[in-house]
Amino acid sequence: MAETTKTAETTRTPGTAENADVVWRDRGGARRSTRAWRVRTSAVLVAAVVLAVLLVPPLVHLDEQAVDLASKLQPPSLAHPFGTDDVGRDLLLRCVYGLRVSLLVGVVAAVVATVIGTAVGALAAASGGWVDRLVMRLVDVFASVPHLLLGIFIVAMFRPGVWPVVVSVALTHWLSTARIVRAEVLSLRSRPYVDAAISGGASRLRVAVRHLLPGVLPQAGLAAVLMVPHAIWHESALSFLGLGLPSHQASLGTLVQSARGSLLAGDWWPTLFPGLFIIVPTLAIAGLAGAWRERINPRRRSELML
Repeated sequence: MAETTKTAETTRTPGTAENADVVWRDRGGARRSTRAWRVRTSAVLVAAVVLAVLLVPPLVHLDEQAVDLASKLQPPSLAHPFGTDDVGRDLLLRCVYGLRVSLLVGVVAAVVATVIGTAVGALAAASGGWVDRLVMRLVDVFASVPHLLLGIFIVAMFRPGVWPVVVSVALTHWLSTARIVRAEVLSLRSRPYVDAAISGGASRLRVAVRHLLPGVLPQAGLAAVLMVPHAIWHESALSFLGLGLPSHQASLGTLVQSARGSLLAGDWWPTLFPGLFIIVPTLAIAGLAGAWRERINPRRRSELML
């Protein structure tokens, strides 16, 4: 009887292991398929956003500020796919122009913040000692203040406009990049080829330019891409509060802010479509950035495949 039970367990074990392997392979394949579908969808959405921003203003010879009180607050139709706002302006055209301004703010602010964060993080890691400790304590002090509160303080010193918002977003979003770059530089400094370059008599500047900077650029570029959606949301929040762009200038934040009265009156389209123009492009950019992160971090990619 004992021999029969042992034989049954022995014959069952390989099948169980094979079934487990099949289950894990199926799960890994399903996750890879889902990830590939998400990346393709994000790429299509980002391409559509870029084409709309670049092609619609030159091809559509209409004034997005043109007022037509006879057509105010019309629901979506063939003539106006997104409807009209409270003064009769075409909402689709306004959303495209607003997305154009918000993307400009987001991209420029992300680039400036990445440059600042890369310079600060590289300086802290390359200097070491008390310089590193002082710089990182300053980073911690800035990080302890909420981004939105600090951004409001910065834009309050200027007149409403695009560039004050860019400065506000850039000066409040470089902290995470500085920490990432510092950690990456510290990791690269311990590599054998860096020690060999230093032993060979290479100057600190040459080591930084030839060996450290190329290793930091992928992480810095990823930080910049991930910062674009955050910057768009930050600009939208400031404009919604009336502290960002002036109310007559189309941006996604000002469109949502000007549609509050229409929403209370039961007209949903002036709020829905600008909100979708905020959510969909930012999620698409974040999806592509996530794929990039998996590509430059093989360890994380292997974990996600399980």
